[in-house]
Amino acid sequence: MKLLKLYRYLALAGIAIVPFSGALADYNSVTADRLANPEPENWLMQKGNYLGWMHSPLDQINASNVANLKVAWTFGTGVDSGHEAPAIVNGRYMYVTTPYNQVIALDAGTGELLWRYKHPLPEDLSVLHNTNRGVALWGDMVFTSALDGTMNGLDAKTGELIWRTWVGDWKVGAYITSGPLAVKGKVMVGPSGGEYGVRGFLQALDAETGEEVWRTYSVPAPGEPNSDTWAQEGEWADSWMRGGGSMWMPGNYDPEADILYWGVGNGSPWFGDQRPGDNLYVASVLAMNPDTGEILGHFQYHWNDSWDWAAMNAPTLLDYERDGQTVRGLVSPQRNGYMYWLTREADGTMNYVHSLPYVKQDVFASVDPVTGRPTYNAEHIPGTGKRAEYCPSLWGGKDWPYEAYNPVTGLMYVPANDHHCMAIEGKVMEYIPGQWWAGVDIPDIEFWVDENADYYGQIQAWNVHTGEPAWNVDYPESMNWGSILSTAGGVIFLGGTNDRYFRAYDATSGELLWQIRTNSGIISPPSSYAIDGKQYIAVVSGWGVDARVQNEIIANQLGWRPDLADVPKGGEVWVFTLDD
Repeated sequence: MKLLKLYRYLALAGIAIVPFSGALADYNSVTADRLANPEPENWLMQKGNYLGWMHSPLDQINASNVANLKVAWTFGTGVDSGHEAPAIVNGRYMYVTTPYNQVIALDAGTGELLWRYKHPLPEDLSVLHNTNRGVALWGDMVFTSALDGTMNGLDAKTGELIWRTWVGDWKVGAYITSGPLAVKGKVMVGPSGGEYGVRGFLQALDAETGEEVWRTYSVPAPGEPNSDTWAQEGEWADSWMRGGGSMWMPGNYDPEADILYWGVGNGSPWFGDQRPGDNLYVASVLAMNPDTGEILGHFQYHWNDSWDWAAMNAPTLLDYERDGQTVRGLVSPQRNGYMYWLTREADGTMNYVHSLPYVKQDVFASVDPVTGRPTYNAEHIPGTGKRAEYCPSLWGGKDWPYEAYNPVTGLMYVPANDHHCMAIEGKVMEYIPGQWWAGVDIPDIEFWVDENADYYGQIQAWNVHTGEPAWNVDYPESMNWGSILSTAGGVIFLGGTNDRYFRAYDATSGELLWQIRTNSGIISPPSSYAIDGKQYIAVVSGWGVDARVQNEIIANQLGWRPDLADVPKGGEVWVFTLDD
């Protein structure tokens, strides 16, 4: 009984429980150079590198032998709901975060528990999503955000809490699900809250002390650049104060140019007629100075967002060919159903090059070929007292899961969803801090899929140089919520489907090469690493949050069989390798 009380005290205090009695090799401190040039054998950040490629240079596991993959080890997290964090690996140290803000440190070679940090959460905490999308590494520390709006710096070897800083106030809806990004000794993160009337921002903290270095808002205040894209007078003159634009996913970084690229979410409330204007920088990508937070440039994918098409995912940084020239560029399949090709200039400006729909999209009537600015079909713009239908639904052509880019094949691999639509009608809601404030009640949101469609989820492979599709894989009985891992072995890996399979496909042709059924559905990004020259593939299984909600709605509409409609819960780390 005394031991149980001690455990509860330690957990509430945010102190790690350390059961491991063995010893690993000395921890290899994470430096700016290591993050800018990550070793192939490690997976030091959520998307593998600063550029956002989700690509491993390891090639021991390849298209000719991936069918021989076996389970190396598994580890149960002890938590249900949606696991959306990749396994981050530095040497033999593996870090996995779970819903409700646990950080689990494991021996990457054996799966043995090193330590477990349980973050103390308020008893009356209430948030829209309970998940977490991974840690950041810097020096000898691990950084994890939490639902109560805090950023926490932990000792990487022991899990001891070094510092804690409040970034957002969960009581007004500024809770955090995003994994942080570490750049030049600073840890950067933004909160969620676009459905609660939170004005979005990105905050940088000193990695050593947790002290705030800068905070940049995604919605300009009156007098700041581009504040004139918000109502200046009249009924909606203060709409900027609760305008949304949450920066709730990790950004990417160009270490050569020293520029951050960060995605900005949806407007708040959802209906644009309650916040007249283009509403910069909602539904945009920002280029930012990592030292000061200064906004250097922006590109807005669609103006006066009225569809909850958040642009929270930063574009992938890559070079592509266009008209015989190599372009330092940005490529992004956006939630609004269009894929974009942009330039990235040395001063942070971005220029539109090309875009096209990659799923059914009925809102854009046209797109300006020079600026990329769309015009809209009026009948598909929902408003206050105006019901409108539109496709894709608020979950978009691709939600938060990561696309992958293979620099050898020149292909980008997109986890896409198609043939899903919705209808909403807006109303003016009383603003109450910390309560739902999207302009529509959740039960009044209508969602459906095309019952005659041949598929709903897809993997799409696009040639980034030609702008043409290369191949696709269709899922007729599931959406696709799986981030994609590309490898130099010519294989891509992902889960994402309601049948609980983790799969490997040929990166050039899309041929299915291997699959294994796990305990639950997989919505976490896979990662790859090596120990003593042996390559491993890691992924965390654990179905929940939006994937679960969307799947149950579709299953009820289409009458899917029970094993596809009711996906088992439960978090489990799965690690695979080849037989010796």
